[in-house]
Amino acid sequence: MGFRLVVFCAYLFLLAPGIFVAIIAFSSDRFLTFPPPGLSLRWFAALWEHEALMGAMRRSAILAAVVTAIALAIGVPAAYAIARLRFRGRDAIFAALTAPLLLPTLVLGLGILLVFFPFGLAATWPGLAIAHLAVTLPFVVRIMVTALSTLPPDLEDAAATLGATPFAVVRRITLPLALPGLIASAALAFLISFDEVVISLFIVGPRLSTLPVEMYRYVEGRTDPLVAALAVVLIALSLGVVLLVERLLGFMRALGR
Repeated sequence: MGFRLVVFCAYLFLLAPGIFVAIIAFSSDRFLTFPPPGLSLRWFAALWEHEALMGAMRRSAILAAVVTAIALAIGVPAAYAIARLRFRGRDAIFAALTAPLLLPTLVLGLGILLVFFPFGLAATWPGLAIAHLAVTLPFVVRIMVTALSTLPPDLEDAAATLGATPFAVVRRITLPLALPGLIASAALAFLISFDEVVISLFIVGPRLSTLPVEMYRYVEGRTDPLVAALAVVLIALSLGVVLLVERLLGFMRALGR
């Protein structure tokens, strides 16, 4: 009983900020006040009509989709080579691909800006995609290495002895078995890219911005609940992705455990 109470209090502590934001999002007041004087959907309607935030949301969704596709295209073959092959420098490659996980995003963002500026990649779509790839690729590689390491290699060997080509073995055996990890890494990469703010602040420009950066700029000069309404929408979308993965695969299974 005592352990359950501690767990409940821990969950309540973690979820309390989101609960307060959700309540404020339905406020009828023009300012951020708690408790709200009344309930209204006016800020969700205002959010739908806000061109800057809606445009930034579309850009962030497109950017996250592109970054996820590139991260999977690079990370899955790299993870397969690390998990299945034995060659000199394998551990060094794995360490290099996952090294950005050890760096603070502030340091990583500043370093990316210093590298990008001489090449004119700042405030460009390719620059944003490469910058987001630096933080999403390590997660894809890490999850896929774990997922592929748990697969029995005997199935691949059996398919090869029956005449299947290496490409057919990967397409018909390896990828279907690693599908939970593939979906989990894709979902996580999309959410990380969509939510990335620190690195984006270094790379974006006045004509190219992402949703988290626009939210940051909005709260600098406004104190209305519109950003709380946007936060509720983003929380709902993120929760929907997690629940979809849990419904289809089981979240812990998708992570390769």
